[in-house]
Amino acid sequence: MAVLVQTLALLAMAMATVANEVKSLDMAWDSFDDQYRGCGPAMMAALPALNCSEFHQNRVFSQIWAKAAATWQSWGPPESPLSPNQAIAIMAYTTEDLYGLFNEFVRMAGRSRQQFRDKFPYKTLHFLLTDAMATLRNTLQGQCYEVFLEVCGTRFDAQRGDTVRFGEFSIMGLSKPPPGCPTETMFQVHTCHGVDISFYSATSATDGVLIPPFETFEVINVTREGDKAELQLRSTGTFSKYNCEWLQGDATGDSWGEQSFLNWPWSPISPGHP
Repeated sequence: MAVLVQTLALLAMAMATVANEVKSLDMAWDSFDDQYRGCGPAMMAALPALNCSEFHQNRVFSQIWAKAAATWQSWGPPESPLSPNQAIAIMAYTTEDLYGLFNEFVRMAGRSRQQFRDKFPYKTLHFLLTDAMATLRNTLQGQCYEVFLEVCGTRFDAQRGDTVRFGEFSIMGLSKPPPGCPTETMFQVHTCHGVDISFYSATSATDGVLIPPFETFEVINVTREGDKAELQLRSTGTFSKYNCEWLQGDATGDSWGEQSFLNWPWSPISPGHP
């Protein structure tokens, strides 16, 4: 189970592509970090059009979504605070074919409004994941978690006192894995905005906490030994550059939620049901 969580987080972050690589841990300014504060109902109303557009343009996403939806429905009506589409979004995200690619886009989509508008094909998934996490957090009533992540092949640099973000949807394990790489960074993270998604994971054995791209952390301790580093992070809140960006419209004033795709009949997402 620990190995599975380790692998999932590694692929999702896509951080370790070169052996003995050294990277700075920072605020991940290029990340698309929308929290959709104050616009949840409006986003829900826009989802059918947005979802149909993305399914039409992204067959991989549409196929993974359909498979996740079938799996969720086969489980019967579980007792869950999430709507079906919120639960399916988490299940789809945790499939092997999607989480790495999705997070690669999340890390870059915040470079500019144009980057988000024209080159981010997972707007539906981003909203539903964020909305699902908010729903789960409300049921937890402020619960925090101590979680761990081992990243092989890369040593991350940060200074004590720095404020940082992961800038993506990161899954971390609830237990510390044994050291398994010659070059690594071990993260020990105290998160108060992450949520346990084990029940909704595509792999039922996965025991992990999902951390949003907008959660901020203070680096409280850094230990280095050769090619290895251990970083301890503690949650300090959240920070977002973007809010309700999809509803802002384009430069001509068009509303992004009112495209002709609204009348497409094959979207599994209905207005008012996120």
